[in-house]
Amino acid sequence: MKVYTLTGKSGTGKSYQAINLCKEKNIESIIDDGLFIYRNRVEAGISAKRQKTLVGAIKTALFTLDEHASSVANRIRELNPESLLIIGTSDRMTDKIIARLQLPPVSERIYIEDITTEEERDIADKQRHLQGKHIIPVPTLQLKRDFAGYFLDPLRIFREMNVSGKVQYSEKTVVRPTFSYMGEFFISESVMNDIARCVARECEGVSRVMKVYENTSPDNLIMEVSISIGDGSPLWETAMDFQKRLAEVVENMTAFNVVKVNVEIRGIE
Repeated sequence: MKVYTLTGKSGTGKSYQAINLCKEKNIESIIDDGLFIYRNRVEAGISAKRQKTLVGAIKTALFTLDEHASSVANRIRELNPESLLIIGTSDRMTDKIIARLQLPPVSERIYIEDITTEEERDIADKQRHLQGKHIIPVPTLQLKRDFAGYFLDPLRIFREMNVSGKVQYSEKTVVRPTFSYMGEFFISESVMNDIARCVARECEGVSRVMKVYENTSPDNLIMEVSISIGDGSPLWETAMDFQKRLAEVVENMTAFNVVKVNVEIRGIE
């Protein structure tokens, strides 16, 4: 296995650049913030970005827990990738990760200053420290449930293919972990009612929202909504339109993972 390292200060855009770097050097897998990513899929690990404190995030990124380290090391041995990129803030950090995961010595060390401009690093720094945004180099759909409530946002980078001229993209995920904020945050139960009523006003044919039941579970949200339909509006189509829009808006505004929205038509007005 050929081991690469990518190092740089926190917030300089390492995770953002990781996929492009892997494509350029044909690197199969990545170790980033406690996760083992193989061919664009999370195969093992716990993300440091799910920790509630910065200290907890650092410990996770360094694989300090034996169970965490052994599970990732075992999965790496099972898949046996030909190449692996380890992302860290310093050579010392990446060397610690290599020791914890019992990986081969480093074949090539890459520094963020070698592959980015000062302007790009300044932009990354502002997004990290002013907006609390952190990037994970895997598609959002893989992380949607695990990071429910962490303000996920998909980020796609488009590049042209050399041979066919078609456009391909690699998807990265933007999250805002709890430790990026001053204290905890939560979603009030009344917010779901307000969102449902706002969506209803924008859906043609929905007269009003009569009742909203939900479990307010970030990773497994189920909503039961009772509505009335305006006289003359198509019942089935109106309810389906409201159902779809409500799920999209709730996920966008709260970052909860909506698994089901049941809509009951209580009456016609």
